[in-house]
This record gives sequence, structure tokens and C-alpha cells, in this order.
Amino acid sequence: MSLPHNPKQNHLLAALPDAEFDRLSLHLELVPMLLGEMVYEPDKQSQYAYFPITAIVSLHYVTESGASAESAGVGNEGMVGISLLTGGNTTSSSAVVHTMGQAYRLNRRILKQEFDKAGALQSLLLRYTQALITQMMQTTACTRHHSVEQQLCRWLLLTIDRTPSQVLVMTQELIARMLGVRREGITESAGALQRAGLIQYRRGHITVIERSGLEDRVCECYAVVKKEFERLLPATKRAPKSMTG
Repeated sequence: MSLPHNPKQNHLLAALPDAEFDRLSLHLELVPMLLGEMVYEPDKQSQYAYFPITAIVSLHYVTESGASAESAGVGNEGMVGISLLTGGNTTSSSAVVHTMGQAYRLNRRILKQEFDKAGALQSLLLRYTQALITQMMQTTACTRHHSVEQQLCRWLLLTIDRTPSQVLVMTQELIARMLGVRREGITESAGALQRAGLIQYRRGHITVIERSGLEDRVCECYAVVKKEFERLLPATKRAPKSMTG
């Protein structure tokens, strides 16, 4: 039997003092997030910020030709909608659900009112923004300098960190699109990881069998992102499943 959903399954919301959490919780709405759903579109203003609890949202930059690559992922550690707080209101990137689940959404007006009180929420979201920027910068470096297999290991580890399951519903084609590489590269890398006994791939389902093996093969980008989140957001207590600092 699945447990009832709770806003405190999102680590940012859980880190708020009781008074601020109670004010926000009156306005939080649980919503489903379906695979492939467009949460934000480029240059269009959204009315809501989203705090995922079981869903994972991929932030993408899309070229004029239609090609795209993931710049960051957001799961239960974060919030989708930073542009609502920065004054820009819109962003040139898109946000697409890559792991279906649930999130709590909050009207942008309520979020901005609470943010402008300069309390714990403001401090928390500013530090989260810095951590998110680090993830984006590290992703850029990773795609430029590291192998497809290392990128795949990074993506798999960051994804299972955000889910209670070791099984991911994801096609190789979709992973290739998110990493901005050819599908053949993902097929070859996934095959190597499967032959090594680290993952099992079948019919769009990837099962992580030996996490420690992925950690041995991943580049330093995974640890950089993890440590930055833990440094900036210690109150969220995002304990990794296996990796030590």
C-alpha cells in the first residue's frame, strides 16, 4: 500500500520552519505530472511553481532545429520555476516531465509574497538557485569533456537519488535526447554497463543493480553536484543512498 502524499516529501518544503510551512501549505495543490508533459515553455510565463515529490522534471534548452539537451533535472530536492522569483518571469528553456509522478504546485503570487518577506523561504530558494546553477554548469562541462558512458552514469545516479525505486521507466532514445548524444552512443554505453552487471535494460525499463559500480565509473561531475547541494542546503538533509561525502 502506498503512503499518502505529503508536501514534506519535497526537501525544500520540509526544511521550512513550521510557521512558514503552515502558511504555504494552505495554498499547495497536489497535481499529477505525466511523462512528457510540458511544465514550462520557452518565453511563456507560468502561473505556478512546482515542488516535485515523486516526479522528476528535466530542464531543456532547445535549438532552432529542434535538437535539445538537458541542462539540469529537478526532483524532490528542488523547485521548478526559479524564473518567477528572479524578475525575468519567463525563461528561454523548457521544463518537461521525464519521470511521471506527483508535485505540489503553488500560485506564483503566493510564492512571491512569501519570498518577499525575506524569511527562511527566501534564503532557502536563493541557495537552491546557486546549487541549480552549479548543476547546469557542471552538466555543460560534462557533455563537453566526458565520455557518453560517464554521462550516462551521472544521469542514472542523479535520477535514482530522486526516486525511491531502482527501476527507471525510460527509453534509450529519450535518454539520448536528454544528454544531447546519438542513440547509438547510449545503446553502446548501456550495453557495456549491462555486461558489467551494473544495470539491466529491458523494454524501456532500466534497473540499477549495482550502484557502487556506477559510482566507480562516473566522472567527477556527479560528486561536484551532490556536494554543492549538501553544502548549500544542509537543512534539507538530502542524505545520498550510498555515496559518502
